Amino acid sequence: MGARARALAFLAVLLAAALACARADETYGVTGQDVYRIGDAVPETKIAYTGTQHLSVARDGNGARFVAEATYTRTDDSGKSTAHARFVQQMARDGSFQDRVDEDPDFLTILNQPFAIQLDPTTMRDLQRLKGSVPFEATSPLGGARLHGYLRPAGLGRIQNVASTGVRFSAQGPMTGSLPQHPEDSLNGSIRMDGTAYYSQRDSMLVALDATLTIQGKLINDGTAVPVRIIYHRMIRAGEGGVSWSEAKQ
Repeated sequence: MGARARALAFLAVLLAAALACARADETYGVTGQDVYRIGDAVPETKIAYTGTQHLSVARDGNGARFVAEATYTRTDDSGKSTAHARFVQQMARDGSFQDRVDEDPDFLTILNQPFAIQLDPTTMRDLQRLKGSVPFEATSPLGGARLHGYLRPAGLGRIQNVASTGVRFSAQGPMTGSLPQHPEDSLNGSIRMDGTAYYSQRDSMLVALDATLTIQGKLINDGTAVPVRIIYHRMIRAGEGGVSWSEAKQ
């Protein structure tokens, strides 16, 4: 996800410059899984992640600085290993973001996702009043094509005993470009983003996220086309415990 996934951050452009109500810090539990299937003869590969992260917010006259730091366990065919990630964003007074530090290769930090970390009061009210489906367009995180999709209400929930409002997101479009794991090859196919996010009714902070990126197509190398299917799945939830997505829907 990363800078690439934030190209899909349909809510990020709705952030307000003022963050007076933002909490100084928050802890999140995070889990994730990557599934790779490249070719018909090679077994699919799975990588699992689980850990926690801390988000801090510092404000000054120029805007706000968001810092997310994660510690997690990465499990693949070779075993388990401990890893760390750090992502820093600077938000200007006009609401625009700049990535200052991107040390999150596994896309696990809360700032490295397709949902904005906080909504302004007007957008939060619009989210609470959302009915039916709202069409929108976004830029693909890979290849830069236009994705078409919808926003839908996801109802109310409680995250860490905080009343929250949810929104569902889905978009899809063509995929042409390369994959981070295979930069030497070209990929032609399709890409789809699906997600659900919950925002605190208290301060409009992102408190729960379930996001999936699915890529399907043909990986082309020296004229040979190989079928490929890749799924990135991330679940992030406020609190130090493990992620329990069903709690958000209660």
